[in-house]
Amino acid sequence: MRAPNPRTALDRTTWTLTWRLTRAGGRTGLLATSLSVAAAAISTALLLLCVAVNLGFQQRADRIDWRTPVKSAAPVAVEAVGTTFSGGTPVTVVDVAQLPGRKAPAPPGMPRFPEQGEVWVSPALADLFHRLPADRQPVPGTVAGTLGRAAVAHPGELVAVVGHRPTAAAVTTPREADPRRPGDIVTPTRVADFTGQRSTDGIGDGYVALAKIATILVVVPLLVLGASSARLSVSRRDQRLAALRLIGATPGRIAGMTAAEAALTGAAGALLGTLGYGLLLPATVQVSVAGGSWYAADLWVGLPVLLAVLAGVVAMVVVSALVGLRQVVVGPLGVARRSKPPRMSFLRALAFVAVIVGYSLFTQEHKSDVNGPLVFFALVFLALSVIGPWVVGVLGRIICALAQKPAALLAGRRLLDDPKSGWRTVSGLTLAGFVAGFFALFGISGASPWGHPDTLAVAVPKARVAVVQQDARHRLEHAGITAVVGTSTDWVAAGGEGTVQVVATVPGGTEKLDRARTALTSLVAGQYPITGTDINWSGRLFSDDFSNATRLVLGITFVTAIASAGITAAASVLDRRRTYGLLRLAGTPLRTLDAARRKETLLPVAVLAGGAALTGIFAAAPLTLGEGSSIETGGLVLLALCFGVGVAGLLAAGALSRPLLRSVTEQSGPRPE
Repeated sequence: MRAPNPRTALDRTTWTLTWRLTRAGGRTGLLATSLSVAAAAISTALLLLCVAVNLGFQQRADRIDWRTPVKSAAPVAVEAVGTTFSGGTPVTVVDVAQLPGRKAPAPPGMPRFPEQGEVWVSPALADLFHRLPADRQPVPGTVAGTLGRAAVAHPGELVAVVGHRPTAAAVTTPREADPRRPGDIVTPTRVADFTGQRSTDGIGDGYVALAKIATILVVVPLLVLGASSARLSVSRRDQRLAALRLIGATPGRIAGMTAAEAALTGAAGALLGTLGYGLLLPATVQVSVAGGSWYAADLWVGLPVLLAVLAGVVAMVVVSALVGLRQVVVGPLGVARRSKPPRMSFLRALAFVAVIVGYSLFTQEHKSDVNGPLVFFALVFLALSVIGPWVVGVLGRIICALAQKPAALLAGRRLLDDPKSGWRTVSGLTLAGFVAGFFALFGISGASPWGHPDTLAVAVPKARVAVVQQDARHRLEHAGITAVVGTSTDWVAAGGEGTVQVVATVPGGTEKLDRARTALTSLVAGQYPITGTDINWSGRLFSDDFSNATRLVLGITFVTAIASAGITAAASVLDRRRTYGLLRLAGTPLRTLDAARRKETLLPVAVLAGGAALTGIFAAAPLTLGEGSSIETGGLVLLALCFGVGVAGLLAAGALSRPLLRSVTEQSGPRPE
């Protein structure tokens, strides 16, 4: 087929004819177009949210780079970082001092460099100070100002910047970094500015990996839904275009009309999806991830990214519509006479097996890398869309051979004759099954194996143990706190060789523990007293977020799957209304037609979604996000629940299109399309 000339394929005549034919489609044509627009809108809105979350993590990381100082040969200030806690929530304390005779720039979020004794706090910490009495405030000192947004990762983060003289112990005493708490402790560092650098370790990498995996698990079903939107009511469109081809329309004109119609519906859906993204944004910013909610600006993708996503959705819809056009252009008579389409090639199954084998081999050699396996992970996910239609065709052949009732025979013939259409109906739930299988057996443990939750600890040089113990008892007695002060061998406070842990066991709950923590602050220069629970605060937070992300991703994928099933079920009725009408005229009961529709969705779902779940379990093995992963048999219950909800949603989606089936069969007759 000669490539069509773009000038003639998309000229004014093409657009005018496409618009008139679309308007002349009647109520059923308008409904089919509306379904295509709805599918593109859902895809666009959720795609934009996925992109927004990934960009939002980048924005957060950019704003906290300054807390990882870079040593300079020409310093103007000293910066050190420590982490204390209030009610179990981490409070980042940045100690700074201007070197004598130097002019230091203002730290991020501040109008000037803090003076000695000044404490600048984030808005959330300022609110906490107003609510807590002085003996429970995590950072001593008088608040001199509030930090701007440039200094904090999210609105709820607790951050304090404390000014010191250059000889103060807080900015001169070395601090022992704790490998279990990367980024929580930074020894005094002489810096030239507060640009800082990106931290390459810590729980942040886990969030980046989790965001990438969640994006793949959400985006691929959306891409399938968006591409399928262009193929809704495909038979009606092919009949119309084939008729135009038979009366003399050129291949370029046919291609142009197809692209124009797809572009119109895709653009309308993309614009509606953008509106949906804007409406969902206020609710999305309230979702707590990595310790807090979001700034709205973090989740705004920006105009260039927005236009790129919109163009991508429209291009995807147009390309999907053009994929099946060759048969119309080359063989319009076959389309008009509804000749049997070719069967799916066995090469699809071979391609799927090749991707699975490649994924297994690659992940075995690159277990420490995340980005490489993620590419193969996405390919495995996409490979399900390749093998899906082939499996549907094979299943249709088996059902036809074993059918003993009319409904089963009708379902089998439909799956065998048009496996791509059958796949479109169940593709969403199949991909959702992959997601459920991926999350079924794996979880992240947030339990702390160190110390006790009511025991505070600091690391003290052996020569000063007795002095520090006495000072600790005096401080606690002065604060009116009953505690047992001693030493411990539990590895809670980080200390080098020659140090001993001095501990204070404080019974009575969180309030008394925080009072004791405040009393013992500055007991040892450069250290804040911590408990064993405090050590694992980031792991505990990540564990909770992992569970929430699991539920969110499952919710999105299954809602997308059910929406996709509902849209494609309705479009399928419109697409086959002539067949349904003729069967009804031949005496086939409506309940038989409805039963055949159920069988041609439930049977493929049972096979494909089950296989997809097993594939998801296989794909999860090398991507369990670190050594904290654990196998949870309770995930099997989650898997069963997801399938129950998915099948129920699939049946409900089919039931919603039952009135449409009744309507098209009541209007049955050998009328022209």
